[in-house]
Amino acid sequence: MSGVTEHVDVSVPVRTAYDQWTQFEEFPHFMEGVEEVRQLSDTMTHWTVEIAGVKREFDAEITEQLPDERVAWRSTSGAQQAGVVTFHRLDAGNTRVSLQLEFEPRGMMEQAGDKMGIVDRRAKGDLERFKQYIERRGQETGAWRGKVDRPQP
Repeated sequence: MSGVTEHVDVSVPVRTAYDQWTQFEEFPHFMEGVEEVRQLSDTMTHWTVEIAGVKREFDAEITEQLPDERVAWRSTSGAQQAGVVTFHRLDAGNTRVSLQLEFEPRGMMEQAGDKMGIVDRRAKGDLERFKQYIERRGQETGAWRGKVDRPQP
């Protein structure tokens, strides 16, 4: 497994940043290579992505969601990956959004891209574009304030 850790500080309150992040179908607006995300249920999403000319589809399950704090997920089909995004209040109008992602590169192209740091740069770019997206809007496009408890082992 490979991993990426990145963060970005956004000039919106925690609630605004968190609420926007729960709008998965908006991800193509700021995530490079994400063509579509469909929300299938409160905890399931279906993704269509294109990376280095290779189109892939996979399902991901929300494994934990705490309003204004964190969203964690893992893939349930396709490439193996898991991650968590956390939201930290810096002050009344600023939030740190932190991303931790673990993934299993598939095939020679993905393995080479991982070794060259492409995934790290893409994650950093996605967070920067999220910052621009939410700061330009000034408010979230929607919100899901439900809670998903982490499964017990």
